[in-house]
Amino acid sequence: MALNNNNSSQDMDIIKKHESDVRSYSRNFPTVFQKSKGYKMWDKEGNEYIDFFAGAGTLNYGHNNDKIKQALLDYFENDYIVHSLDMFTEPRANFLQKFNETILKPRGLDYKAMFAGPTGTDAVEGALKLARKATGRTTIMNFTNGFHGVTLGALSATGNVGKRQGAGVPLSNTVSLPYDGYLPTQESLDLVERYIQDGGTGVELPAAMIFETVQGEGGINAASVEWMKGIADIAEKYDILLIVDDIQAGNGRTGTFFSFEPAGINPDIVTVSKSIGGYGMPLSFTLFKEELDVFEPGQHNGTFRGFNPAFIAATEALTYWDDDNFANHIKENAKLMSDFTKKVEKEYPKLQAKARGRGMFQGVACGLDGAASEIIKECFNRGLVMETSGPNDEVFKFLAPLVIDQEGLEKGFAIIEESIQTVLAGR
Repeated sequence: MALNNNNSSQDMDIIKKHESDVRSYSRNFPTVFQKSKGYKMWDKEGNEYIDFFAGAGTLNYGHNNDKIKQALLDYFENDYIVHSLDMFTEPRANFLQKFNETILKPRGLDYKAMFAGPTGTDAVEGALKLARKATGRTTIMNFTNGFHGVTLGALSATGNVGKRQGAGVPLSNTVSLPYDGYLPTQESLDLVERYIQDGGTGVELPAAMIFETVQGEGGINAASVEWMKGIADIAEKYDILLIVDDIQAGNGRTGTFFSFEPAGINPDIVTVSKSIGGYGMPLSFTLFKEELDVFEPGQHNGTFRGFNPAFIAATEALTYWDDDNFANHIKENAKLMSDFTKKVEKEYPKLQAKARGRGMFQGVACGLDGAASEIIKECFNRGLVMETSGPNDEVFKFLAPLVIDQEGLEKGFAIIEESIQTVLAGR
């Protein structure tokens, strides 16, 4: 049964009148959201929605997480410092120590952190600038269907044509090569190495290679362990810095804290954002090996690089990684997702479905033209928030909060299946 959202029209009219038409997500979810908790949201009229979007992967620990909320309330209640640029504060020190002890050391990683702006694209900009400064080279090698942000530097390494067209200026100093699956794995690796070796390609030795282990906006394309190791080996062989963009695929989304862990690689630079803020708090940073700490003071910075409530929330969120319980919960949920996507593949041949992704970063690519977009609209009408991705919006994707339980997943899957049936019945 369709939900009734008519009473939100006044608020929506105000927003449409005064805000730019660049808005995107609100076009797929035409209601005024008011409350949220865990994996659920409610609009102004009290309609309930299961959230399979989680702020584009920013709310891995759920909406209004009780533990994190209490830590924030305690901090605000004491009038502790909120904004501090990069001055010394206790929350900054506590976060860095917790991140090092809980995340880096157990994984045998040794990185320094550079804070700048509060968004993922800021972390990518920092990574690209750092790679160029450290190597003295300018070219960045990126991969087909990759998405790294919409500021000019990050956008130059992004594959989506529509987003690139928003730049307004030529995007240069990058070269795009086939991601795993765009060509067979070994063909992709051979082509990457040949472009580096061959003086006739017009490609200068890159400063860095940048990739996502699972491409979110690009269509939930998951790189194989073989491909990731191959790229890491090529980067090491030719003294090219390896950047893993872990903004959406990281923070446990694929099952391990860093998405590259199953491949056993050790990137030179890692970008972190989205769910690292714990509560939807804006926080991002660039991790890099100590020998790359070459910026002079102030050469890369940002006004909101010292947002202390984000440090408070992030530090509390990291307690989920004190033991293996949370990672095991993610694996159980991932199995449920995999079982469902395979069921869709098998039982709805007309959809021409193909399961994609890994961990709790999964989706279904629809060969039936326009089907994915129609399915998410039907899902919204039934009380499920879900988005599409891919160059032609051909994939409906699952980005539910990692804390979601089996009941929540199964309710969401039931809505998706009913929506698929409705869409196919109309074809």
